[in-house]
Amino acid sequence: MAAINRVVIIGWDCAPADLLSDEWLAEMPNLRGMVNQGLSGPLRSSDPPITVPAWTCMVSSKNPGQLGFYGFRNRKIGEYDGMWIATSAAVRARRLWDILGARGKRCAVFNVPQTYPVKPVNGVLISSFLTPGTDSQYTHPPELKTDIDRVADGYIIDCENFRTDDKGRLLDQIYQITDKRFAVAKYLWEQEAWDFFMMVYMGPDRIQHGFWKYHDPQHRKFQPGNPFERAIRDYYKHLDQQLGELVSMAGEDAAIMVVSDHGAKRMEGSFNINDWLIKQGLLTLNAPIDGPTKFSVDLVDWSKTVAWAWGGYYSRVFMNVQGREPQGTVTPGEYESVRDDLINRLTQVTDDQGRVMNTRALRPQDLFSGPYVQEAPDLFVYFDDLYWRAGESLGNASLHSSDTEIGPDDAVHDYDGIFVLSLPGEQRGERLARLQLMDVAPTVMKLLGTQIPVDFEGTSVV
Repeated sequence: MAAINRVVIIGWDCAPADLLSDEWLAEMPNLRGMVNQGLSGPLRSSDPPITVPAWTCMVSSKNPGQLGFYGFRNRKIGEYDGMWIATSAAVRARRLWDILGARGKRCAVFNVPQTYPVKPVNGVLISSFLTPGTDSQYTHPPELKTDIDRVADGYIIDCENFRTDDKGRLLDQIYQITDKRFAVAKYLWEQEAWDFFMMVYMGPDRIQHGFWKYHDPQHRKFQPGNPFERAIRDYYKHLDQQLGELVSMAGEDAAIMVVSDHGAKRMEGSFNINDWLIKQGLLTLNAPIDGPTKFSVDLVDWSKTVAWAWGGYYSRVFMNVQGREPQGTVTPGEYESVRDDLINRLTQVTDDQGRVMNTRALRPQDLFSGPYVQEAPDLFVYFDDLYWRAGESLGNASLHSSDTEIGPDDAVHDYDGIFVLSLPGEQRGERLARLQLMDVAPTVMKLLGTQIPVDFEGTSVV
């Protein structure tokens, strides 16, 4: 391996493993060149496969049971309505830039999820889409904010709303934000003497959730010849062009990774899990409701309820346990048998055609290790191998909905993202199997010639 003095990670949030197929690479010459020259393969995401915690699992090499959060929002155990958001303040583990910075390596961290509120780094940092707005302090050092706004000609944190029917406006906004990110990235590359650079594009996630039905002939809502049929492909071609420029700027001593936190695929619909729990006699309301209603703890008769659920691309099911919840109904002695019964029932649910879904209902103890496993939901549920999302609302006309309660959404998350590593001076062209999200951080450490921390859970791929 040639001398490596710098490492670059370019993150494409939600980029699916299919991008590594010949069909996709035929339209992405720069990514194809990296694949043909370096190491690549599908990258298994965290459980659950969602932006938070996935990116932090990647850069800390720790599973969610070690981190203590299982999504953007997290429940305060023992409370029905207690909830908190996993910002950077929730990250107790050291991430790559913390470790490398302490060892004298200068870092540039740009738009990586869970970096707001901003914390100091040995280098520069621009926070991510959880930043409330550009009037917030979103950079380190603080004065960098002025430069970033100037370089971007008006910096933008994120799309105003990617779950919208105004697809033309959404597409324009995704490109506008992507190009502003690119301008800032080039500025940081030119102005900063960094050893480790990491940036994340959120555009792939936004465009896939917004346009998958226009792109995928297998999607239930696909219409041949629609005006957005090539929107996703053309966007990835645009990203590939930017990737080529960044690669050319990186220098001959840089190793470059392109990674994603999880993948994406078509959404078949929403399974309304709280309505299902009601039909199963496991969730009882204080009074009947008329029409679709946002779930609220005030609607529930807790003295007669066994379980309730949160929705999203996966579901979190909570049991109403005596001694843990204020009005618990499940005794500690019954806990495992009731949970086993829930698992059995959930794995028998059917889709809107009567087919038994390929559903996984997973105990956190089987997924995670670490001090925060007891703070996890009682079950994680992936409906039909993640093709169906979980609807949280109540009072729906059917257990199956074609849309979400939070706006139009065409895609769900998938288990596998992408991993591509280009090494200077090498021609490998190797496809790797069994890569895991937590392998990224130890790989970076080894490439930079620094000792891999003993508490990392992943292993270097080089």
